Amino acid sequence: MTRARALVCLCAFLCACSEPASDTGQDGSSARIVTLAPNLAELVFAVGAGDQLVGVSAWSDYPRAVLELPEVGDAFVVDQEQLAFLNPDLLLVWESGTPLHTVEELRKRGYRVESVRTRGLDDVAAALRRVGELTGRQEQADAAAEEFTAGLQSLREQYVDQPPIDVFYQVSARPLYTVNREHYVSGLIDICGGRNIFDDLDDLAPAISAEAVIDRDPEVMLASTDAGDDAFALWDRWPSLAAIKHGNQFLLPADEIGRATPRLLIAGNAICLALSQARANRSQ
Repeated sequence: MTRARALVCLCAFLCACSEPASDTGQDGSSARIVTLAPNLAELVFAVGAGDQLVGVSAWSDYPRAVLELPEVGDAFVVDQEQLAFLNPDLLLVWESGTPLHTVEELRKRGYRVESVRTRGLDDVAAALRRVGELTGRQEQADAAAEEFTAGLQSLREQYVDQPPIDVFYQVSARPLYTVNREHYVSGLIDICGGRNIFDDLDDLAPAISAEAVIDRDPEVMLASTDAGDDAFALWDRWPSLAAIKHGNQFLLPADEIGRATPRLLIAGNAICLALSQARANRSQ
């Protein structure tokens, strides 16, 4: 992965001259939509409104159909000329990832902008329903939301009796970031019977020190495959760490863990399997 994409993914994980958009049907079913985050494009398809999507942000690659759509920049730099050409009725922005000044500028230019929140696991189901409401696909959205919620509950029931285990989720190594209790990754760890060692911090994706990790001595370390095979190389100098002693360092599928969409069920299953292996390693 290029350095540019790595920076975009990290920022996303942490945190136009045109005429006003034309009016659409009251239920939104004919709205021309542009999304300014990859997870939002996925949510639009998840509720069955992919045919209304006319433009996407950089790095949008799922489902495959979005690769055929024109890009309008990313959360930080919007191609106003391309956006004006597409003439959308609705712009979907990501509450945690689209800067406020970008949202304000788009609204000043006459666009209808709707912000979608996807911080915790409960937000994903709510986001599906909200996108369904905006696109006139409420029935499909409700079904998708219920399926996602049921999938989470199934995972929880499967692992509810597992012994607790302390987990460190590493968003990036340089700089060193993790997640707190409000982040959906922490929610998945909890479902799988793990305990996020930094769930008490205030920021959603706080910067931390290596010393803080050493002090809390996690039994498991998790990161995404985007971090590369050397994701945990930093910790080799501290062989006394429980996670190092037990060989409990696991990489999770990057797209699934990095985007708050129904595919978090895949990421959740990967986390649960990793923690099960970690418990076995610990017992040995």
